Amino acid sequence: MTDKSILLNVNNGIATLTLNRPEKKNAFTIDMIDLWASALENWRNDPQVHVIVLTGSGNDFCSGIDFSSFGAQEKLGPYEVKNLLWEKIHRIPLILQDIDKPVIAVMRGLAIGAGLDIALMCDMRFAADDAVFSEGYVKVGFVPGDGGAYYLPRLVGIAKALELLWTGDNVDANEALRIGMINRVYPSEKLQEETYRFAKRLVNGPNAVIRMIKRATYQSSRMDLSSALDMISSHMGVILESKDSREALMATAMRFSKKKNTDG
Repeated sequence: MTDKSILLNVNNGIATLTLNRPEKKNAFTIDMIDLWASALENWRNDPQVHVIVLTGSGNDFCSGIDFSSFGAQEKLGPYEVKNLLWEKIHRIPLILQDIDKPVIAVMRGLAIGAGLDIALMCDMRFAADDAVFSEGYVKVGFVPGDGGAYYLPRLVGIAKALELLWTGDNVDANEALRIGMINRVYPSEKLQEETYRFAKRLVNGPNAVIRMIKRATYQSSRMDLSSALDMISSHMGVILESKDSREALMATAMRFSKKKNTDG
């Protein structure tokens, strides 16, 4: 692995992490996790970063873990395997859980096994029309060790998730869109342009409000109705005192006033 296996870029409020091993279909190594996790932690706290984009270089998103990079680790016992997952690979979903900024996966070509799971960890998934997805663990005798059994049912429902996890069948972009696995499909040549157009829209929005909406949405999914309403009432009181909220309200009032004068 070279120090170019992950590319990091921040531009106009959008941070982009690119898996950069196109010759391996962007399969990631254990050694890449530290840089990956460090970048996410830095961006979580960086006031200049408002949206995070995860993508892969070349023609594919990610084909999962590169087992050829394990070396002597191939002979680890059960306890060592568990610790390898928990202390390394599982750092990514746990950090993403703590990031309240929008995180978007941009997917071309293959997203297989752990490669698909890292996209499922993101808030949204935009895909090229030639993308192919598979929870292929079962085909190599593995369980979905990177969070697929957690994320996929929350997107497509338990029955459909079990079908995909039990068979490892490929799903094309249009079917993935239909079942709710991804958010949007674009022609491959338009994917990046359209993704960053959407990301810029979020950057130009009321960032504090967007972040609190993300927190409230995920928190509410783990609460009963009464607790969720109690929480959101507190969030509303706090957010109305923010600069972002005041500016958004003022802009809305100005648009309404202009429309009223035009209609009159």
